[in-house]
Amino acid sequence: MTQDPSRAVVLLGGGGHALVVADAVSEGAEILGFFDDDPSAVLGVCTGLTRLGSIAEFPDGAGPPVHLAIGNLAVRAGLIERLAAHQTITIRHATAVLSASAELGRDVFVGPQAVVHTAARVGDHCIVNTGAIIEHECVLGENVHVAPGAVLGGRVRVGPGTLVGLGSRVLPGVRLGAGCVVGAGAVVIRDVPDRGRVVGVPARTMS
Repeated sequence: MTQDPSRAVVLLGGGGHALVVADAVSEGAEILGFFDDDPSAVLGVCTGLTRLGSIAEFPDGAGPPVHLAIGNLAVRAGLIERLAAHQTITIRHATAVLSASAELGRDVFVGPQAVVHTAARVGDHCIVNTGAIIEHECVLGENVHVAPGAVLGGRVRVGPGTLVGLGSRVLPGVRLGAGCVVGAGAVVIRDVPDRGRVVGVPARTMS
């Protein structure tokens, strides 16, 4: 579901990523509050938004639309099943660029100045963070985080649960398996298997 500024939304998470998400919500949208385990979560401190309870107190079943506003992929993965019964909302910053032929799944976040280009497909519960570039015909699986400033060249495939680190580069046509970690600033020139961890220029497998 795409962002609708006439609607209200609840955020699941109240940390730094939730702060970025809240900033991206367009004028007129209402954030009803958030759930987070930290009673002094930064989202509440910086914005005055109401903490509605802990993550465990997040209700199952129907309710207002929700957006998963937690950056940590492992934590996100543990919550995705609970979101299945909820209506979710995809949020993209007003400065993000989204091609008319790009496809976004449910509960996606596209940050400031990020680009999702022609015929790219972004899976459910993904984060395309600040200034990230998803080039033409890329395909992202579920719960992928493309960190700020990272660039995926054309036709890159990214498996579910993968983190593409800050400022990294993935060359066109490369495939990243499920659960991979691409280190900050890495330049990936060849395929990475499931759960691979790569760093450096050119990227190499961590020992």
